[in-house]
This record gives sequence, C-alpha cells and structure tokens, in this order.
Amino acid sequence: MTNKDERLMATLIYVSSFFTTFIGPLIIWLLKKDESSYVDYHGREYFNFLISYTIYGIVSGILVIVLIGAIALFVIGILAFIFTIIAAVKAYEGERYQIPLVIRFIK
Repeated sequence: MTNKDERLMATLIYVSSFFTTFIGPLIIWLLKKDESSYVDYHGREYFNFLISYTIYGIVSGILVIVLIGAIALFVIGILAFIFTIIAAVKAYEGERYQIPLVIRFIK
C-alpha cells in the first residue's frame, strides 16, 4: 500500500514532464527512488516511455520524406500527451500503470 506522499511524488514525475521534459522528472526520481519503490517504479516507467517515444519520433521524422512520417509524428504526439495524463492519474490513484508501446530499457 502506498501513502499519499508517494502517490503525489509519482504523479509529479508525469505532471512536471509537461514543463520540463527531462530535468523535473529526473530530479524527483533521483531524490525519491531510494525512499519509495512506488516512486522508483514510476520514474523508471516514465524514462522508458521518454526513450521509447523519442525513438518513435526520430524514426517518424526520418519517414517524413515518405510523407507517412508526418501522420506518425502527429499520432505519436497525441499518444504521448494522452498516455502521460493517464499515467499521472493512475499514479495518484496508487496503481502501477504500464504505458502502452513502451520498450523496457530501464529495469
């Protein structure tokens, strides 16, 4: 069972990503990962998400030459926004949410 502070910190990882894509979530994760396995889980999940969707964005950017990449970039942007909001809500509710289409680089 997680307490309210752990849920709030896990939620802040996702919410701070709207303002500082990398630095805010990294600071929260590094400060709290040793204190809470719940915050550590969501920090790892966020950075796996960030790495995966960055790779998808780069591949789509290259595919812009073929025109399918423009559509893929739009879809990836929408999915990233929606999945970030869902993950923040699930983190606040105390659930261990796995974001779809994420490659697990950090275990």
